[in-house]
Amino acid sequence: MSPDELVYLGILAASIPVGFLFRYLSPPVKQGAALLLGLSVAIVTCQIHTLHSLVTVIGTWFIIKISWRHAPALSLGWSFLYLLFFRLVTWFGLPAPTPFANAIQLLLTLKMVSLANEVNSFHMEKKKDVSSFAKSPVIGGLSQVPSLYDMLSYSYCYAGIMTGPFFRFQTYVDWLQQPSPQTLPGWGPCLQRLKLVPLYGALFIAVDSVFPLAYVRSDEFLDEHFFFRYFYMIAVFFVFRMRFYAAWCGAEAGFITAGLGCYPEKALSKPGGGPTVNYSPDPSADETYDFKTIQNIDCYNTDFCVKVRHGMRYWNMTVQWWLHHYIYPNAPFRAYALRAGWTMFISAYWHGLHVGYYLSFLTIPLCIAAESAMESSVRVRLGPSGQKIFDWVHWFLKMRSYDYMCMGFVLLKASDTIHYWTSIYFSMHIIAIACIIIGRVLKGGKKEGRRVEKEDKKEGEKTENVTTGGKTD
Repeated sequence: MSPDELVYLGILAASIPVGFLFRYLSPPVKQGAALLLGLSVAIVTCQIHTLHSLVTVIGTWFIIKISWRHAPALSLGWSFLYLLFFRLVTWFGLPAPTPFANAIQLLLTLKMVSLANEVNSFHMEKKKDVSSFAKSPVIGGLSQVPSLYDMLSYSYCYAGIMTGPFFRFQTYVDWLQQPSPQTLPGWGPCLQRLKLVPLYGALFIAVDSVFPLAYVRSDEFLDEHFFFRYFYMIAVFFVFRMRFYAAWCGAEAGFITAGLGCYPEKALSKPGGGPTVNYSPDPSADETYDFKTIQNIDCYNTDFCVKVRHGMRYWNMTVQWWLHHYIYPNAPFRAYALRAGWTMFISAYWHGLHVGYYLSFLTIPLCIAAESAMESSVRVRLGPSGQKIFDWVHWFLKMRSYDYMCMGFVLLKASDTIHYWTSIYFSMHIIAIACIIIGRVLKGGKKEGRRVEKEDKKEGEKTENVTTGGKTD
């Protein structure tokens, strides 16, 4: 493990026991302590580069102050443009930010855009209340506009400050105002989330030592047999998954011990978004609680779901909610494939400027189009047993697609990514294009493809309505 990874590990490990202490603090003390701890972590690890995140917060606060109506679009533009400056600071003669500053800046960007949308929704609902003389049923809506102190407290809250998961400002407020945090579940769900972390960590270290990424960049790699080169991406993606499984499960455990993101099951919470239905906690009843609001990874479904489009939903789930809620609905296209491509482009930009991100993320729409074509032209014509075989083949190709795309994500450089993809003859691109052609040739792709696209769109709209309580910002 690198020194930076050891620092991340130390911060994650420390956040778990510290979380229990926050359950005994009053709301004002909890807010101040979480801010002080998070800001201390930022200053120690980022030093002068902490100013980047501070400028982003103050800029967003100013935008909300001067124009809440246009705050969603302005905050998105401001935070993403600053993200560009942040990544190009060396062009201006400034020192390069640390990896820790980059991690904080990424999550802060999500928080500021989300907060601007929450404030916009608050004002819009307030106007509706005045005009209709009746209170609108808002799910997870703000009760007041946050102050600069509130925004700083939310931005630098120690929980997940570098690792996520992302959570909305309202989720943060609900955490501060929990009536009896000591009575909420803690050890049980925490240990449940941590039970496989040692295995994930051990597998990460073991497989990474056998299949180092650096070997892919060497000239000797091309001398290996095709099947070895092809298998290498499977091993690399396995290492990649184990690393994030361990990190995100550990991060979730830190949230669980603090009680952040804990809601009754009847609230039907969604990762990132929080409750999707109005609920009234009943102190006299035995409530069952969950931490779905801060669930960032579903390890089993990431590995074993069948479709490429479904695989995205179980990976980095809180960020997927953010993308689906704030980017996908506002895409400048109507077609599902183009909107998905736009969303993937924004996701790539959020991750960084390395071309490998774009090569990887923009391959996803191609894979989605391929699986839709095959589903609509082949699977619909098969019987039950044939569909089972189809689904197993589909799952195998889904995993190979993610193996393939992962190489661009970890190699980063365009030359290194193309170097590897060339070594396996762009096999997954060819397979995806072949599936699309087969779907068209079988003449089921056009008609049924529209049906599949409509189902995807309908499913997306259903998810959006659930997470927003039936309204969009």
